[in-house]
Amino acid sequence: MAKAGWAVTVLEKQSSPGGRARQLKEAGFVFDMGPSWYWMPDVFERFFNCFGKKVSDYYTLDRLDPSYRVYWPKGPGGSEAVMNIPADYNELKQLFESIEPGSAAKLDSFMKEALYKYEVGINKLVHKPGQSYAEFLNWDLVKGVFKLDVFTSMKKHISKHFKNPRLQQLLEFPVLFLGALPEDTPALYSLMNYADIKLGTWYPQGGMYKIVEGMCSVAEELGVQFVFNSNVNEIQVEQGKAKGVTAVTGVNGQPETVTSYAADVVIGAADYHFIETNLLPQKYRSYSEEYWNKRVMAPSCLLYYVGLNKKLEGVLHHTLFFDSDFEIHGKEIYTSKQWPTDPLFYVCTPSVTDETVAPPGHENMFFLIPVATGLKGDTKILREAYFEKILERFEKYSGQSIRESIIFKKTYSVSNFVNDYNSFKGNAYGLANTLMQTANLKPACRSIKIKNLFYTGQLTVPGPGVPPSLISGEVVAKEATRHFG
Repeated sequence: MAKAGWAVTVLEKQSSPGGRARQLKEAGFVFDMGPSWYWMPDVFERFFNCFGKKVSDYYTLDRLDPSYRVYWPKGPGGSEAVMNIPADYNELKQLFESIEPGSAAKLDSFMKEALYKYEVGINKLVHKPGQSYAEFLNWDLVKGVFKLDVFTSMKKHISKHFKNPRLQQLLEFPVLFLGALPEDTPALYSLMNYADIKLGTWYPQGGMYKIVEGMCSVAEELGVQFVFNSNVNEIQVEQGKAKGVTAVTGVNGQPETVTSYAADVVIGAADYHFIETNLLPQKYRSYSEEYWNKRVMAPSCLLYYVGLNKKLEGVLHHTLFFDSDFEIHGKEIYTSKQWPTDPLFYVCTPSVTDETVAPPGHENMFFLIPVATGLKGDTKILREAYFEKILERFEKYSGQSIRESIIFKKTYSVSNFVNDYNSFKGNAYGLANTLMQTANLKPACRSIKIKNLFYTGQLTVPGPGVPPSLISGEVVAKEATRHFG
């Protein structure tokens, strides 16, 4: 918006920028509080290129090799199954072939389809604002609709190519970022496999927060004003038009002050449901509470930020613990919506790649358990019980004891997402990318009832994840300037 010549003021509830991608600094450790996977480097490059900049102007990227590690359940005779996913494609093909003869050639064919979907999906589909079905009446899209596999599920698509359960789960894993079960996610999203396998897993030195700092730097150069500790409490509407917003500021016990900001256009990057139900009069809400309660939400998370006073041996930057039942945990997130019995989990140890995120001789760790949204009973006792469960499994598989070396620990879960981000049902990722919640079937990026109110972020088009959220900003800026520029 600033690049298009608008005077832009960003009102941010927190004391720093980034939202879910905030940073936590404690006891000499530097934690990325939210996103930790850097996929689709081309999307980030595109973002900075829009302003005549490059990613390398703001941070240094390293490709991880192996990309990540997966622990599977113990095999026959108690043998452990550990799979390191190589960055090199030919090495990955050899790994596939060693597990399922003939699968290397099938991977080639699978990736060829995934490349087509990536090129169409990321370069065309995700840039559609989802305001009209006419947007999709493009001959290339119509012609390629069956190649895009919109009406087949990821589960069916993958099982058509691969029979080994571990290979199937490995290829299903990236769609968990999209917040739905593989059987409910359109096979269009095998584009995520292309992102994973061909484009690779990267790490910005200094952490994911470097992206936030780069974005803020670009914005400030363009004259954007940031107002932190600013909690928006109302969008002022007159005769179907947003005239401005009011925000409450007040931090560290200082008296609260209410400030009004006049606006020609309002863009809400906070939680869509919160903006609608808390900041707007009822008659100007586009969606009912019943509508929101029928949405399929992506998961929330149970997170642990952990600092150790020692270094670990042989751990990788990213590790997935698929050593319990994938299907049971999935059903507990999406179907029965309960706290998981024996959850899968993920561990990020960025200090093996980046010495700046922990004191010398220390390790920085981030544990994540996906859980259902809207869960009750998010207590300290429950969080500790889950930490014990996953810590025991981490120690067993890594062959190292860490509990006596923990010198810092902070937990974060459903109630924190609600309190800090006004997150609907405590979601961490937004709406699930099911077929009935794709493109025009998502909450609209332009208010149906207030002509100059727009929405961006993970609850509107194109969807959850860091690259789609970046793209959503570009999509909305184009829509706003098209209507009001």
